Amino acid sequence: MFVVEGLGLAIVLCVMTMMGWGSWANTQKLAGKEDWPFELYYWDYAIGVFLTGILFALTLGSFGDAGMGALANLGQAGGGPVMDAMLSGALFNLANILLVVAIDAAGMSLAFPVGVGLALVIGTVRSYLQAPKGDPTLIFSGVALVVVAMVMSALAYSKLPPVAGRRLGRGLLFAVVAGCLMGSFYPLLLQAISPDFGGAAIESGFLTPYTALFFFGIGLLLSNVVVNTVFMKAGGKTYSRYFGGGSRLHSLGALGGLIWMAALGLNVIASGVAGPAISYALGQGATLVAAIWGVFIWREFKGAPRSATPFIVLMFLGYMSGLTLIGVATL
Repeated sequence: MFVVEGLGLAIVLCVMTMMGWGSWANTQKLAGKEDWPFELYYWDYAIGVFLTGILFALTLGSFGDAGMGALANLGQAGGGPVMDAMLSGALFNLANILLVVAIDAAGMSLAFPVGVGLALVIGTVRSYLQAPKGDPTLIFSGVALVVVAMVMSALAYSKLPPVAGRRLGRGLLFAVVAGCLMGSFYPLLLQAISPDFGGAAIESGFLTPYTALFFFGIGLLLSNVVVNTVFMKAGGKTYSRYFGGGSRLHSLGALGGLIWMAALGLNVIASGVAGPAISYALGQGATLVAAIWGVFIWREFKGAPRSATPFIVLMFLGYMSGLTLIGVATL
């Protein structure tokens, strides 16, 4: 299987994760503009995640001499690690669909900084406690600045005038719940993976990153049968409408899932060198990328009073400073 050996490449992969995790939601925004509800979009998203997990296992997970190939690893996988990986996928699925609801209600500029920012804080702290690596002072100082940026984002949004269809209270609530749940999926996924997956041998019963991604995708798709069906019934959406959607609409959801899952794969294999806490925190710099999309491309603060500008500036400064500190914690 393919493994990362140098810190430079690991950081590059973390930055690629940040770009992917911060950009996938643009596919949902595009689908929403064509009156395609988030519940229907999310089915294709889940399928995209599942198929990308299979693709990782059959390609990077099966080529090369390091570690153990995906098929061989599947044959010796223990029930505990398999369940951890699948539960991680199910937990992320619930968190992410709540984040999608928040995006649908209030936009990317609020949902990502609050929801994913909170996930960054929780996930980074838990990942560091699970596998301490990097300068803790720099890591936790960076996390503190991210918290400040989250608060600034919420304050900036509070300045927006009421607009039909925008539900800030609903968006904020779902973003907070999503963030609390999302901060737990990553440590649970890493718990299923052999600690030294880049070494000569995979510990008995444990998974490689690629088989863990495979089971993660299964857990996400299976849980979506329950979770998204509940949201569909609550929203009055039907499967007949889903199957009646055009290929463009279905491809937007599948592309969103592919982008997100590809970013997760790169992040997990980078964690072996950069450390789980730093790898996850840099990946969740997606909050900054999503905020840039929301503010400058989707113009989600269009019409905001000047009093919102200082909070927007402080939000960007908080994220950039926090991510910089987390990045240099590896040096």
